[in-house]
Amino acid sequence: MHPAALVQGHEQTWSWLVLGLTAAVVLAFAVLFLAALISILGSRLTGGMKLVWVIFAFCAPFLGSLLWFAVGRRDAYLPARR
Repeated sequence: MHPAALVQGHEQTWSWLVLGLTAAVVLAFAVLFLAALISILGSRLTGGMKLVWVIFAFCAPFLGSLLWFAVGRRDAYLPARR
């Protein structure tokens, strides 16, 4: 086999690997975003707070989704303070 063919084969393998990893990251991001939206809409928050979280999730999709699961969701399911 010619050395140039070997290099081309390795380049093609790497490009498929990069494409697959990119697709996996995009799919994981989409699942995180959709899960955050479903969780926000199903929470016990008031309509106004749900709207704020949804807008935040759309304006900063990755950060908004992460913050919802780290902070917002916990606060949404805490019992009301008296």
